[in-house]
Amino acid sequence: MSTNHTISGNGADDAAVVRTARHVTWVGFWVNAVLGTAKVLAGIFGRSSAMVADGVHSFSDFVSDIIVILFVGISRKKANERYQYGHGKYETFATMLLSLLLAIVAILFFVDGAEKTWNALRGEIIPAPTWLALGMCVLSILSKEWLYRYTRKAGERIGSSVVVANAWHHRSDALSSLATMAGIAGAMFLGPHWRVLDPIAAMVVSVFIAVISVRLGMPAIRELLEISLPKEMTRRMFGIIGATPGVEAFHRFASRRSGSQMFVDFHVKVSPDITVEQGHVIASEVERRLRDAFGDRLVANIHVEPYRGQPVDANNMCK
Repeated sequence: MSTNHTISGNGADDAAVVRTARHVTWVGFWVNAVLGTAKVLAGIFGRSSAMVADGVHSFSDFVSDIIVILFVGISRKKANERYQYGHGKYETFATMLLSLLLAIVAILFFVDGAEKTWNALRGEIIPAPTWLALGMCVLSILSKEWLYRYTRKAGERIGSSVVVANAWHHRSDALSSLATMAGIAGAMFLGPHWRVLDPIAAMVVSVFIAVISVRLGMPAIRELLEISLPKEMTRRMFGIIGATPGVEAFHRFASRRSGSQMFVDFHVKVSPDITVEQGHVIASEVERRLRDAFGDRLVANIHVEPYRGQPVDANNMCK
């Protein structure tokens, strides 16, 4: 996990993270305001239920943007007497809300599309969409894809999972507009019997959104359940800890994530003949190396104890 070009850390850096996150979110907020209104109107006057549903999806981004604006500042607050491990879980909670919002929107889209498709198959005539709806699809795809790339780049740069989650929300809107465009175009050009493609497109959109909802929600669930960090990451940590001069062995390693922060706890074994101060210097060096490798948002809680000749593995880890 590279830390190059990443705004992280505490104090002034945290303030910069919050400013960046809020800036990109406000950009998305106003784009969604204009685009959502235009898409709903284009769907109404362009006779496309898929376009109206797509507009509702854009309006749902309003809520997600507000969630990001509110929670990203809270998650970067310093630890206090009540939240002694910091406020990182607020960011995880915000990501869960985004995921839940996407899931609700997906269900609504699917139910509405299924109802209209069933009615069409029973003989109900569906009005043909117009060029207004089709043109708005193209504009929506271009706008939301740009917003996705812009927001995701900023989220990765500042190491904020909730900003990245919001970027994927923008991408889901671009994907929904792509499916909507296919349905509208088919309903326009393939004849009256194919107008059912418009509500079917709304159902396809719902599947895209549901998949993205799961993709965002599962990591947040794992984090709330305090599942350990990925194996690739912990293996790198093992190598760093075991290779630090003065570390004879280490064990009882545990890890978890809290928002953009990572917490690791472990015991390092050092020579029983050195002083307490020397043991502290070794532990501090271990922490420095870990933070150099994984960023300033890593918190290492290290217990120092004497080494008694226990057998170790290739990383100097013992039981």
